[in-house]
Amino acid sequence: MSVQRNAVIFAWILLFPAVLYVTVIVAYPLVDTFILSFTDASLKKTTNWVGWVNYGKIFNSTFAEVIFRTFVWTFFSVSIKMIIGVFGATMLNSAVPGRALFRVLTMPPWVVPMAIGIFMWGWMYNGQFGMISGMLQRLGLASGPVAFLAEGSTAFWATIITDVWIGVPLVTLYMLAAMQAIPQDLYEAAWTDGAGRFYRFRRITLPLIVPSMITMSMLSLIATFNSFDIIWILTRGGPSGETTTMIIDTYRTAIGSNKYGEGAARAVLICIFLSIFCLCYFRVTSRLASGDKR
Repeated sequence: MSVQRNAVIFAWILLFPAVLYVTVIVAYPLVDTFILSFTDASLKKTTNWVGWVNYGKIFNSTFAEVIFRTFVWTFFSVSIKMIIGVFGATMLNSAVPGRALFRVLTMPPWVVPMAIGIFMWGWMYNGQFGMISGMLQRLGLASGPVAFLAEGSTAFWATIITDVWIGVPLVTLYMLAAMQAIPQDLYEAAWTDGAGRFYRFRRITLPLIVPSMITMSMLSLIATFNSFDIIWILTRGGPSGETTTMIIDTYRTAIGSNKYGEGAARAVLICIFLSIFCLCYFRVTSRLASGDKR
């Protein structure tokens, strides 16, 4: 009996650092933010309990557009990253000359500090002396300077392209590792039976990397949904709010306007939306991976 008790005590000792981390770093801030969302906390000395008032303020037509824009931004960014990442991993996994060099060249967008990379894209998007605008004019595709970050539609897609550029290397390397874990004898058997390259990819590679694709897409989804640096550095949510996502709106409310209670309510809403979306996404993709069509 004492041996079993000692084993239980030892197990709790091993679990204590993880429990402490979750409690202090995750649980406490989350609970504190939830409580703060029911107050009118700001720079004033006194804080009053206001109930659901903060949540009532955010459910308006403007915030509905912000929610929709956030999901659209996340969907296109994650989809493009996964498509390019899987394609790039397939190329890097193939027996092509200079494969090692190509693998090294995929790293700069990930290795370069994010802020520096974003500033670089901001210079390239500049309408007066940016490289992209200059190339379009030289090719005759634009009659004058194109200020990508000054118009809502182009600014929205410019932020997506920048996010894809930053996120693709991680997706590519992750999917490359998943492809290299596939037993080679499966490919050799298929090649012996006369299967072509596309058939081997469709019947062997793709089904076996689906679990890795699900994991990577989930991680990319969470990171992209909560992405702040890219949009804030490039556009600060402009022009006219066309690139304002939920995380940008939360920052503007809580930090820019010093309305901590309203900002906390927006943060809680982000957490709820992201949790529900991830649970539904994981449930659907898990069924697809297991072949369950129900």
